Amino acid sequence: MTENLHIGEKMKKEYRDLQSNSIENGIIFYGLECCEPNYIFKGNNIRENYVIHYIRNGCGTFSSAGRPLVKLKQGDCFILPKGVPCFYQADEKNPWEYSWIGLSGIRTGEIFAASSISEKNYLCQIQDTEFKNSLSMLYESLHLTHNMKNSLLTESLLYKMFHDLLDEFPAEVTRKTNSRTQFRLAVEYMRDNYDTGCSILDVCRGLSVSRSYLYSLFKKFAGSSPQKFLTEIRMEEAEHLLKDTDRSIQNIADSIGYGDSFTFSKAFRKSRGCSPTDFRRMRN
Repeated sequence: MTENLHIGEKMKKEYRDLQSNSIENGIIFYGLECCEPNYIFKGNNIRENYVIHYIRNGCGTFSSAGRPLVKLKQGDCFILPKGVPCFYQADEKNPWEYSWIGLSGIRTGEIFAASSISEKNYLCQIQDTEFKNSLSMLYESLHLTHNMKNSLLTESLLYKMFHDLLDEFPAEVTRKTNSRTQFRLAVEYMRDNYDTGCSILDVCRGLSVSRSYLYSLFKKFAGSSPQKFLTEIRMEEAEHLLKDTDRSIQNIADSIGYGDSFTFSKAFRKSRGCSPTDFRRMRN
């Protein structure tokens, strides 16, 4: 982004209406508020559109569709779904500060329904996710000078936000159906590309998933991180080549995706407790 923005650092309240020409998805308003203790929104609590809130500081309570009250805090987010009664109130001692974006469009509800946020209408501790990053970038883009270039930027960030939401927080049915398949595909990608020097970032790009989601898949199905799993694939192939061939250490390093023999030897020693040369000597 070409302009440096620090929105809301000293601002107590803002609100702006926008005009959206998009039928599928669009932004109709946005705002920010540093709430007073025990502040309750006094407007219509049944919205005609969707409103997503991100809690920047403090805490408060939230409930939707008659569900029990839940305490939310900095780093959490919640949505006010279209046509659903909601209640939210700032804490008495540490009232929250939140920003919000109002969303319209015929596909907005469909997108939220495909995410786990629709299960309770809130997500906890999203501050280290790609979804949070894209949400923040989207909010900042709304403050840029209005022109065609910035309008296109905002539209692209809106779709990126939706993509990251569904990527990192898919609905329960989607997770059950796809998680094992995605893990299998990730393993296949590693086995097919480890010799090219592929990284975990390459795996994420190849499968169009985030690093955090890939990590959760490997912790669930393999009990280790993706990096450890990829390293183990390389070490197993290195063992085979050291035992069954007379290829040089540099040649083996190249064939399993390491750029030089020093990096390979360091990784092998860390994994197997000895150098590649010592391993070959002991096996022969």
